[in-house]
Amino acid sequence: MSGPTSSMRTPLARVRNLGASHSGTKDFWRQRLTAVAMTLLIVPVIVIVLMLLGRNQAGAAQILGSPPVAFIMLLFIIASAWHMKIGMQVVIEDYVHSEKLKLAGIMANNFFSFAVALASIYAILKLSSGV
Repeated sequence: MSGPTSSMRTPLARVRNLGASHSGTKDFWRQRLTAVAMTLLIVPVIVIVLMLLGRNQAGAAQILGSPPVAFIMLLFIIASAWHMKIGMQVVIEDYVHSEKLKLAGIMANNFFSFAVALASIYAILKLSSGV
């Protein structure tokens, strides 16, 4: 029997088109968006990193002191940290079966992703401000 009556989903769930995670495809599209952002930013970031090779802190601060360079690095950090968070969350949701461990893993992932992004942003801002 395959028809609308054999579905385990409620009529409201079918209308909203939400999957088992009850969030639809938001994370899927956000991960694709961050991947495209990182793809567009990777060439300028590689150029910046190559310019930083062999320089001391003063030389790095001089390069990162340029507002366009600091802005590109900040965009890349934000996109990659967000991409990392979503990717690990999907892995945790798919492969951790205990609800308590899943919740703890997602919380740890959120904290770690935020801490990495915050530390990286702080470093770029500190180097770019010359302090």
